[in-house]
Amino acid sequence: MKSAVSGGSQRAYWLKKLHEWHWISSAICLIGMLLFAITGITLNHAGQIESRPRVESRSAQTPPELLRQLQNLQAGLKNQAKSAASPELPAAAVAFVGKEFKADVSGRAVEWSDEEAYVPLPRPGGDAWLRVGLKDGAMEYESTDRGWISYINDLHKGRHTGGAWSLFLDVFAVGCLVFCVTGLLILKMHSERRPLTWPMVGLGLVIPALLALLLTH
Repeated sequence: MKSAVSGGSQRAYWLKKLHEWHWISSAICLIGMLLFAITGITLNHAGQIESRPRVESRSAQTPPELLRQLQNLQAGLKNQAKSAASPELPAAAVAFVGKEFKADVSGRAVEWSDEEAYVPLPRPGGDAWLRVGLKDGAMEYESTDRGWISYINDLHKGRHTGGAWSLFLDVFAVGCLVFCVTGLLILKMHSERRPLTWPMVGLGLVIPALLALLLTH
């Protein structure tokens, strides 16, 4: 009798704990799962969802003193080893670009050549680039905005989102695993009184498996 009571209390304890972990993980992941469910639909129908990119192009002339600074920086690269890290734009150039184009190029990688300094500026939902001619000082900036659907699609894929979002995706994935595993264990503990539990779980495995094996190309 004692062992039966002890077993029942232990089961109740673990069931309570599983419910706690399940609801906490679901609360943490709720908004993220809604986002990923919505973007799953938009990504799956990307061909049917029209997007009209908005492109903005601007130009400016690099001040002579700043141009000489960039030319000296590029000339110094020839004396460095090929494996050396490519230097970023100097603070004066970053400030000038921010003032002229309202663009932040601080900390961005620069592709240097004899003719130009090129700064790619990819971002979620769009793209941008900056080009500085090292001969004539012509500075060109172009920004492309592909809209909010493209933005949330890129968030889904972690495309050009940076380290903070990448860390969030890892934490979110762990939270989803906790949510799914605790849900599975709760199903197991209730399955004796719910005979359709395992057939329904099996369908969740068999249906996508059959689709993947038989109907995908």
